[in-house]
Order: sequence, then structure tokens, then C-alpha cells
Amino acid sequence: MVKCTLEFFHTNSKMEVIVLYPSPAIGHLVSLVELGKLILTSKPSLSIHILVTTAPYDAGDTAPYIAAVSATTPSITFHHLPRISLPPELLNTTAHPETLMFEVLLRNKPIVAEALRSISQSHTVHAFIMDFFCASIIEVFSSDHQLNKIPTYVFVTSPASFLASFLYLPTLHETIPQSFKDLKNTLLDIPGLPPIPALDMAKPILDRSDMAYEFFLESTTYYPKSDGLVINTFESLEPRAIKAISDGLCVPHAPTPPVYCIGPLITAKGKKGSQLECLEWLDSQPRQSVVFLCFGSLGVFSEEQLHEIAVGLERSGQRFFWVVRNPSSASPEWNLDSLLPQGFLDRTKDRGLVVKNWAPQVEVLRHDSVGGFVTHCGWNSVLEAICAGVPMVAWPLYAEQRLNRVVLVEEIKIALPMKESDGGFVSASEVEKRVTELMTSSENGGSLRKRALVMKDEARAALSDGGSSRAALAKLTESWKRG
Repeated sequence: MVKCTLEFFHTNSKMEVIVLYPSPAIGHLVSLVELGKLILTSKPSLSIHILVTTAPYDAGDTAPYIAAVSATTPSITFHHLPRISLPPELLNTTAHPETLMFEVLLRNKPIVAEALRSISQSHTVHAFIMDFFCASIIEVFSSDHQLNKIPTYVFVTSPASFLASFLYLPTLHETIPQSFKDLKNTLLDIPGLPPIPALDMAKPILDRSDMAYEFFLESTTYYPKSDGLVINTFESLEPRAIKAISDGLCVPHAPTPPVYCIGPLITAKGKKGSQLECLEWLDSQPRQSVVFLCFGSLGVFSEEQLHEIAVGLERSGQRFFWVVRNPSSASPEWNLDSLLPQGFLDRTKDRGLVVKNWAPQVEVLRHDSVGGFVTHCGWNSVLEAICAGVPMVAWPLYAEQRLNRVVLVEEIKIALPMKESDGGFVSASEVEKRVTELMTSSENGGSLRKRALVMKDEARAALSDGGSSRAALAKLTESWKRG
């Protein structure tokens, strides 16, 4: 039996708690913490306990964020589970990060189960909400008499469109014998989605011989066994995908649990550094004149690609604010002058700002001078742009982001696609073309801007009293009442 010390759980009071179980990546942790905060606004008498797993790779430092949440929200308690060690032969392979994550979560199951048993001894656990990567833990609940009375919910940090494709994966697996990576000119028909090019499916499942594919395929079998699917989206943003899931079209051979669309959940990530400088610079720019380029915590480009982006931005003539992360090929003491074209920073200093590593993205997107966003299509970033009413250029880099691009461009119609070569490289001329198209009063740019403002209003309405997301949250919390 795995031993796990949980002294802070044992108190004399019979606290009512919700236990959250994120996967070990900063973006997933942030989303579940925001869900916890949302639950507390509706049910302030509850306490939130979050089980934290250490990632087997660099998934972003969570310590400062956890410390900040602990200091400001005492009803949320974090517990760090023991670190899981993976065999060197697995760590030394070129396995997808998702494969390593699944391996850790698989080995984590007895530890999580013991943690929950300990909590249940002195607390009333109303629900266990897990990140969608963690769904295999559900089999522990079904086989454990002490835990099987706790309702389980899967929280999806990605869009409903991704969930639809994910739930439909077993059907695609049965009907298509080849790997998606080998279907270069094939469009997939998935309920609730526009036609999806096979190569635009989530990156870890492109090769059916890969371990990541097997993990994801198995994971889909647990979703229908949960008591509900909680999605960080809102009904008017993805109505077709949400209806297809709710109507059971994505899981044709099993009942689909209730769907709760409670988004958009976003947060301002407080941090010092370039915040004051960049916001002051934005204050000096004309309204909706600046295109913002930022590619998430894992969005790292080669020096060659950075050069092309710079050339494209310069040729476009547009005002820009660009966050550049340290390329893997650069030294720890890297500087912008050495990475970007000679004289670029000086030539563009009157209309451009380039900063290293980080910017306060939520505040930047909401700034009046920002009129467009070049993004990697991470769902948190997309929702932040939607809430700010900012249209996008979609440049996916990893995970499910290529599928997100299709949905943003073809279905929601709030983004232009950045087109890459077969190797994923984007030319300076493509950067110039898309940035100019987005930021000028072209037909496409104008229609995207109008659509983005509509979605901004819809997001606000969903979260307001009587809105769809507020109603979904109420239904979710009502479902926790014990008989």
C-alpha cells in the first residue's frame, strides 16, 4: 500500500470539500484553480482541495502561482503528491510529453486513491473533478467501496470541439485503419465539427503506433463512466459541437453523461518585469492599431523562424508588440539583438516593441490599442482574446492546436489561418500577408473584428445572471447534493 501523509486533512470539523485533480502542466493547473474559484463564488461554504502532481518534464514552474493562490484564496488548499520517478529508458526516448504525463498519472493512481480515502474519513467529499488527462482514475472509484459514492467529473480545459473529436476517436479507430499522419488529403467527418483534415488532429494521436495514441484511445473509454463532463467553453461559442456531444453522437455505443459548459474561465497572471513598460508603451499607440504576438509558455521558435517573423512584421508596416522566448539553440545569456535581423529593433522602434519571455497577456489583450492577436491557439489564450473582443491569426504549434485553428477559422470565424510549409515553417511573406490582412480594413479583417466583438458580448452574457454558463454551474453544484 502506498503511504501518503495528509495531516492537514484531519481536523475536528466535518468540512464539505470538492477535490480537484489537475494534470501536471501549468496551463491545466490554472484552469482547474479558476474552476475552484468559480465554485467558491457559488458555494462559499465549500473548501477546495487540489492534488498536485510533479511533471516528468519542464511544464512550467507552478510554485509561484500556487503560492499566490494560497495567499489570496485560503479556501483553496494544495497538496503535493510524492514525485513519481519514470524509468530512464522512457525519459531518454523522444516520447511525446503527453506519453510521459500519462505514465506518471498511471503510476499516481494508488497515491490519489489513498489521498481520497484519507480525506473522506474526516470530510464530506461532494465531488472529485479531474483533468481530462487523468480520467483513468475513474476505474479506481468503481472498484473501491469507500470511493464509489463520490461523484466524478471530467474537466476539459480544451474546447468542446476537441472533446467531440476525442470522444469520437474510438469510432475513427474502428473505421480508419491508417494513422492520421498518413492521410494527407483526407477530411474527417466528426459530429459537430467542420470537416477536419486528418493531419490537423491532435499531434499526439497522429501516429496510431505511438504510445501516446494508445493512451488517448484508452482514456476515451473512461469519459462516459463519469457523472458529468465540465467544459471551459460557453454554449453560443460552440453550439454545434456541444449539441453533438450532448445528443450522444460522439459516443454512439454508450450513454453520454451530462455536459456542463461553465466558461470562459480566464485569469490575469500577475508578474513583475515588463508589465509597466509594455502597458505604458501601449498607452501611447492609436486605438486598435497594434498586433500582439505571443505563443504561450512552450511556444519556442528556431532562430531562423524568429528571423522570418521579424522580416514579415517589418514589411507589413503594422504596429506590433511581440513576446520572444529563448530559442533552444540560444545561450542562457541570449539577447534580442543577436537573434533578430541586424538593425531590426532600431528600424522598428517607433512602431514596435519586443520583450523577452513574458507579458501580462490578459491586460495586453484588453488594452484599447490592441487590434489583433497572433496566437498558438492554446485554449486559454483563445478565450482571453474572445473575452477582449480581439480577432486572431491562428498559428498552432503543438497539442490540439491545429484542430483549434480549423474551428476558429471555419466554425467560429474569428481567426485567419497562418499557413505553414510541410515542415511547419512559416515564411516572412506569409507573416506579412496575414498580419496586414488582420489589421487593415480589408473585407476579412473587418468581418473578423465584428464577429470578435459579438463573441465578446456573448461571453459576457454567458457569465451574467441568467446566462448559460451561470445556469450550467448551478446545475453542476445542485448535482452534488446528497440524498
